[in-house]
Amino acid sequence: MARNGSLPGEPRHVAYLYLLPGLLLISAFVLLPLLHTGWLSLFEWDGATVGRWVGLDNYTKVLGDPQLRALFGHSLVLVVFYSLIPIGLGLLITALLTRRPVRGMTAYRALLFVPQSVSLVVVAVAWQLMYAPDGIVNRALGIVGLDRHIAWLGEFGWALPAIGIIGSWLLTGLCMVLFIAGVQKIDPDLYAAAQMDGASPIDEFRFITLPGLRAEISVAVTLTVVAALRSFDLVYVLTKGGPGTSTSVPGLEIFERAFSRGQVGSASSLAVILTILICAVTVLIGRLSKEPE
Repeated sequence: MARNGSLPGEPRHVAYLYLLPGLLLISAFVLLPLLHTGWLSLFEWDGATVGRWVGLDNYTKVLGDPQLRALFGHSLVLVVFYSLIPIGLGLLITALLTRRPVRGMTAYRALLFVPQSVSLVVVAVAWQLMYAPDGIVNRALGIVGLDRHIAWLGEFGWALPAIGIIGSWLLTGLCMVLFIAGVQKIDPDLYAAAQMDGASPIDEFRFITLPGLRAEISVAVTLTVVAALRSFDLVYVLTKGGPGTSTSVPGLEIFERAFSRGQVGSASSLAVILTILICAVTVLIGRLSKEPE
């Protein structure tokens, strides 16, 4: 088969026809809805009556509303729990499991990756029971001497970190699997040479493992940061943005405006802004993670 994906002797334009079904699906379910959302953002519309053209007024109101800016602040807090903590724990687990051959490596990887295969609604309901006043979390605190019944999802100071902890639990396994797969492509001779030179395990991790995982760390950062910015399911099931608006995030606000308050145009403008932010963050991470030439 030729490099362009066509069979030998087959015209190049015929090879492009193989991509047509995928392009049609992307256009129908991604590009067209995105363009339609951008068009709706230019109207004041309740979803039922005739809309009124307002141009960029929706964007001006969204960007100038301090309460909406606070929602993006909540997303930044979730970035710590969804991205920084899972990546740190993933690297630590990878270092421990790949330092020497470990029995049952496949079982460990499968167990840590299980959260990725469970519906977020199921995860939210399970953790809601665990966070209950008489749930397992408060019972565990009582066992270690911290006998306080914390309303994890009902207190202003605890609700957002409680959701973030769930995100950390969910994404740590994903990061770990990515990093273990990346370590397997690092030349073992590099570690052998480092050991002969008297390098410590920390030095090996710093100068061999981390540089070797540059691409995998970039992928992990992209996936986890995007997950934090577009978070919706856990917040909706666990708190619906409460108490007050202490756990409200852009994704939840888009849903509430479009389907509860009849502010489809405003919701669309917020969705466009969130999409642009996610794309910009993705591009920035990709550029920062490039190896220096």
